[in-house]
Amino acid sequence: MTVDEVITRFELEREKIWFAQPAEIADLGNGIVPRGTGSRGQYLSTIIFAEGEARTLADEMLWGLIRVAEDSPQADLATLQLLIKEIIGYKADFFDFVSLPEAAKLVHLYVATAERCTTLAELARLSHAALSWANRLHMWVDFILPWGLGDGFRRVKTPA
Repeated sequence: MTVDEVITRFELEREKIWFAQPAEIADLGNGIVPRGTGSRGQYLSTIIFAEGEARTLADEMLWGLIRVAEDSPQADLATLQLLIKEIIGYKADFFDFVSLPEAAKLVHLYVATAERCTTLAELARLSHAALSWANRLHMWVDFILPWGLGDGFRRVKTPA
């Protein structure tokens, strides 16, 4: 696939999950964890890890790469590509570990395509498309977090 074709794929994948929760995220929210992750038979930690990976992929990695590629004319494409391979490639494997194999495939596609980009502008366009998809993915993972459990962990009021 060309870079433009991969960008189109990310746009289509984002549209596909805009109003429809991905099945693998719905399954995770219902305790269906094909990879068996989660200690002592629970899956809350798996959801927490999935949420953290989705958030940091979008908010830190992809956003940061875009900012460097667009705002730093002295940025080195090869160095950014190595960072993508090492850090985001690891994240892709972790998405698989937390039972989100379809998300993992798309993140691996991003990594492989980023390695073939020939300019910072091309990398930025690819990263924008991946970020748009990753933001929506993150919102769905965030949706399955059992936020009500937080009521059991109220802060202690300390004297002023």
